[in-house]
Amino acid sequence: MTDRLADLPATLEAYQQGSMPLPDLVWAWRDAAHGHEPALPQRYLDVLERVLNQMESAALFTEESCSFSQADMVGALADWLSRARAL
Repeated sequence: MTDRLADLPATLEAYQQGSMPLPDLVWAWRDAAHGHEPALPQRYLDVLERVLNQMESAALFTEESCSFSQADMVGALADWLSRARAL
């Protein structure tokens, strides 16, 4: 079994430091979640997709005009990851 989720904390850190653009972050998370073995339950994939979609939508607006903060979205991804890895 390969833990495709193991590299995701580094992507969050790189994104927060500005060295990883949002599209790369989103791609890495989608790729890891969908390629993870054993397969994650569908509800986990659905929640992840919702968070990633919110991040992509929020990137289209300035921080002031968006109801989702970057810090909250990164926190949601970190929470998702800890729960997914606990399965």
